[in-house]
Amino acid sequence: MTQNENLAQLSKAGVAVWLDDLSRDRIRSGNLQSLVDEYSVVGVTTNPTIFAAAISGSDSYDDQLHAMAVRKVSVEEALRTITAADVRDACDLLAPVAARTGRDGRVSLEVAPGLAHDTDATAAEAAHLWWLVDRPNLFIKIPATEAGLPAITTSIAAGISVNVTLIFSLDRYRAVMDAYLTGIEQRIAAGGSLDGIESVASFFVSRVDTEIDKRLDAAGADASVKGKAGIANAQLAYQAYEEVFSSDRWKALETEGARPQRPLWASTGVKNPDYSDTMYISELIAPDTVNTMPEKTMKAYADHGQPGAAVQSSYADAEKVMQSVADAGVDLDDVFRVLEDEGVQKFVDAWDELTTSVKEQLEDKS
Repeated sequence: MTQNENLAQLSKAGVAVWLDDLSRDRIRSGNLQSLVDEYSVVGVTTNPTIFAAAISGSDSYDDQLHAMAVRKVSVEEALRTITAADVRDACDLLAPVAARTGRDGRVSLEVAPGLAHDTDATAAEAAHLWWLVDRPNLFIKIPATEAGLPAITTSIAAGISVNVTLIFSLDRYRAVMDAYLTGIEQRIAAGGSLDGIESVASFFVSRVDTEIDKRLDAAGADASVKGKAGIANAQLAYQAYEEVFSSDRWKALETEGARPQRPLWASTGVKNPDYSDTMYISELIAPDTVNTMPEKTMKAYADHGQPGAAVQSSYADAEKVMQSVADAGVDLDDVFRVLEDEGVQKFVDAWDELTTSVKEQLEDKS
């Protein structure tokens, strides 16, 4: 099938196009395969909110739920069986992409969000999910909380590929990169193989604008500052990525066969209808990055997306944007702290909703 030209050009520029959604219906209907064939999709991300919508809105899970109800499995086991099955099937569908690219064709599955502040439990669940899905092109999503950082290191050292999620600040992003490098160093020291180990760092974009715009409005700031911080913050994250992955520390690991942890732009669906619906793609085009998009955003870029200025040429302007936001009275440290707390809580709420829905369906089918 013919690839969409806009997305094909995005791929040629070094941006891996990933879909930020998954459901059994997408897999069975051929929709996911068509996005791979026609829209240059080479990866998939999931989260508790995505699974809550997928399972509650479809009858594709009925037979599996009935079988588990008859067996009287726990709600927790049912949840993991269902989500692991979808992720495993998506991994199989994307296996040819993984074979072709050597680093994409990945599907992400998140640890239970309620574990976000428990290092040992996060690391243990990451290992369990890695075993449960049992596919080399899997990513385990671990939140970039303070407790999540050592779990990232532990998982990488164990040979588990990790998608680090819920990154908002440059300071935390640098800590994430350090956790990855430390994990690689520990694996090398233990004599472990680096074959197949990949990682991405999911830096959130649109949520930054939503929170900062709200505070700029409250401060009565000039409207010209609004809608710029999310992209500027991400552009500075890419600058940090270039610095870390050109360091002597990294070069020593690269010599051993390590692969860089790519920046992944997450939360790229525009929340404010006054903004361009493709801005979080157009302004974040850079080599060795991933952009995970809702289907609506992906198709908007396919229809009318145009590349913006190169990220590497935007660092000085990005610094000015972030300084302008701070000068307007916005406490950026507080913004990032609130966004992390809200991000974890949103996933906890979605997981609770999913748990309730699966429990009710198990009871109905027993």
